[in-house]
Amino acid sequence: MFRSGGFVAEHLEDVDEEQIQPNGVDLRLDWVLEQREPGYISREGTAIGERQTIHPEQRDDDRESYYLTPGGYILQYAETVAIPEEHVGFVLPRSSLMRNSAMLNTAVWDAGYRGRGEGLLQVHHDIELERGARVAQLVLAAADHEDVYDGSYQGERVD
Repeated sequence: MFRSGGFVAEHLEDVDEEQIQPNGVDLRLDWVLEQREPGYISREGTAIGERQTIHPEQRDDDRESYYLTPGGYILQYAETVAIPEEHVGFVLPRSSLMRNSAMLNTAVWDAGYRGRGEGLLQVHHDIELERGARVAQLVLAAADHEDVYDGSYQGERVD
């Protein structure tokens, strides 16, 4: 069973009322990165390839935005998420991304994970994304589990 947006909001920090949806909470764009060097995934572990932060452009109205050309980018979300026990989190793209020829790929967020996660944005046509724009939606589903997450991404980007 998927939980209500109000329930999901209880497990995020710094959420505005406009982010709360009937079945989840919208996540806002914080930073955009571009991978520059190859990564490595083996049976013994993982190494993330070197990444470079793309700095947003300052607009005349004091907003910051990223102008992205076709390719793959790492989006980092602004909200700190804490996936509660007996739940699993899924991050899905907002339809406005898809309608603008972009797609967001994400992974399962296990019970016990806490951090400010990220997703892979595939851009198929130039797009401009404002920093702080709502780009994804976190939903939570009830789930049985044996343990809680205690991996290498625990606490990522939490100040």
